[in-house]
Amino acid sequence: MKPFIKWAGGKNSLLDEIQKRLPDFVHSQDFCLVEPFVGGGAVSLWALSDLPHLKQLVINDCNADLINVYQVIKNNPDDLIGYIENLQSHYDKLTDLESKKPYFYHKRDVFNQRTSNDIEQAGLFIFLNKSAFNGLYRVNKNNQFNVPIGSYKKPTFVDKENILNISKKLQNTKILSGDFELVLAHLPNNFPCLFYLDPPYRPISDTASFTSYSDNGFDDNEQKRLANFCKKIDKLGHYFLLSNSDPKNTNSSDEFFDELYQDFKIERIQANRTISANSNGRKKVNEIIVSNGV
Repeated sequence: MKPFIKWAGGKNSLLDEIQKRLPDFVHSQDFCLVEPFVGGGAVSLWALSDLPHLKQLVINDCNADLINVYQVIKNNPDDLIGYIENLQSHYDKLTDLESKKPYFYHKRDVFNQRTSNDIEQAGLFIFLNKSAFNGLYRVNKNNQFNVPIGSYKKPTFVDKENILNISKKLQNTKILSGDFELVLAHLPNNFPCLFYLDPPYRPISDTASFTSYSDNGFDDNEQKRLANFCKKIDKLGHYFLLSNSDPKNTNSSDEFFDELYQDFKIERIQANRTISANSNGRKKVNEIIVSNGV
């Protein structure tokens, strides 16, 4: 299985690094995986496919539109596929970018009205993700999706087999939408838990911020609240891995995360950023992975 959308900060390129740091128990006993910032779901979808001892998955995101897509894939995959295939049929009949623009912007307006049913909203979400510029999801302060059309000649909006496989795997998944701390009320009592935390990254430059994926900002105060959440996870006896940017890429004296997570293990790894308006921005930078040692 693979992510059904392109997502800023998606973790496909970091899966190898994440796998190296998984606790031993995920390979030997039944466990629960918790993703408070699920985003595109690369880690969860990989785990559902490759970790047979994964018995419970809890995913959450503050982006209600995104979580609606997960819910629809879980509960109504065939209806979703049919709706997107209809969008695909209409879009493919438009032969050039200029003729596609009115269709795209009309569908964007319909999506932003948020008056359609859940299946249609989910289908429009995927359509916009696949046809908008650079696969970027961005909203303004009024929670209006505002990314312009991309220049793709013939994008493919839906992989039917992938959606159906994801739907089957999500049947035993708790899907939540809200603040990241919400997940604590939904943990199983009979399994150890692994948390993977992938929050909106702390920007390392004025142009590197993609934290506007929802209408809720994620500033340094939120990063500090997340660090306290990790301490809470640790005290509860759960294992966690957390990804974030490394401010030392641009300021070697910036100790923000080193101080924030001084009680835990901090590792620096190389990663390729996959979404950039400028192809020259797709270069290797360091990121951090924080973990505890329960």
